[in-house]
Amino acid sequence: MSTLHITYDAGVARITLARPEIRNAFSDVAIADITQAFLTVGARADVLAVVLAAEGPAFCAGADLNWMRRMADYTRDENRDDAGKLAEMLRVIYECPKPTLARVQGDVYAGGMGLVAACDMAVAADTAGFCLSEVKIGLIPATISPYVIRAMGARAAHRYFLTGERFDAAEAHRIGFVHEVAGAGALDEKVDAMLKPLLSAGPAAVRACKQLVIDVAEREIEPGLIAATVEGIATIRASAEGKEGVQAFLSKRKPSWLA
Repeated sequence: MSTLHITYDAGVARITLARPEIRNAFSDVAIADITQAFLTVGARADVLAVVLAAEGPAFCAGADLNWMRRMADYTRDENRDDAGKLAEMLRVIYECPKPTLARVQGDVYAGGMGLVAACDMAVAADTAGFCLSEVKIGLIPATISPYVIRAMGARAAHRYFLTGERFDAAEAHRIGFVHEVAGAGALDEKVDAMLKPLLSAGPAAVRACKQLVIDVAEREIEPGLIAATVEGIATIRASAEGKEGVQAFLSKRKPSWLA
């Protein structure tokens, strides 16, 4: 049985986690499904943006209990292989060539926090709760940590990694883990508002900007980085899309991708 479904509409691919009966918790099957889904939509020329959503009262409750029961008997090598698949899923989401937006309608726990953090943007319902609960069962949020720390910052991570406290959507917004908070009835309206500028921007420029953030974030400002940014703007300025965008701006007309 598939753990998710994908729909396409007007340039937007929507990947929806579809196991509400287990609060969309992870399993090895779900991890494989999510990885393949992002590879699929990322490769489609007609997709300009990707929304990651979920059915039911929870966005993602972390690891599925049956999967955890199997992992309890794994050897260290088996655990390494298993964690590697989760890490690859997060990498594929983070490096998806299309902009990604998490639509968080409900609670997010443990590994589910990695799903939200790996997306470029996140919008949460004001009733959603968040929790890095791993320490409560003697574990650590290791695999998701590169993405979660980038999303909330080291200072907030020190607190919430160590305490395993649950925090609400307002706090998630305050620390930068989510970009916007909306009432449950206004969540889709807020998602659409964030999608609108993505759909009107130059597709190649959006892809290049996403890669720019990945390449530049957290790096020391040194000659190599500066040279790379110079090369990056020179390349995009000389591209067909870059030339068309500038000419359209100067001519006060719509660029070809909006015509």
